[in-house]
Amino acid sequence: MSSANLTKDSVPTLLQGVMVKHDDVRERTVLLAPERTLALDGTGIAIIEMIDGKKSVSEIVHDLAKQYEADVQTIGNDVVAFLRDLINRGYIGITDGA
Repeated sequence: MSSANLTKDSVPTLLQGVMVKHDDVRERTVLLAPERTLALDGTGIAIIEMIDGKKSVSEIVHDLAKQYEADVQTIGNDVVAFLRDLINRGYIGITDGA
């Protein structure tokens, strides 16, 4: 599925073979996929921790906005941009949430 199909009702999931792992040597949290690794910053970790295969993009955005007492629109823009990047890189997929 293309990142162009990402909507507020989409439910992001880690693709098969992708996992979140703490790299003790580099002291970083990373996404591991076959033959590639992506280091995550604090924002990325917060978003990834919300991906459970059940929550929609909208639910993730609202939960993060509440948790960080931040503007929903600002958080929403950041979450959508991050998820689109991960979709394009082949780390996550989305379902339509129906």
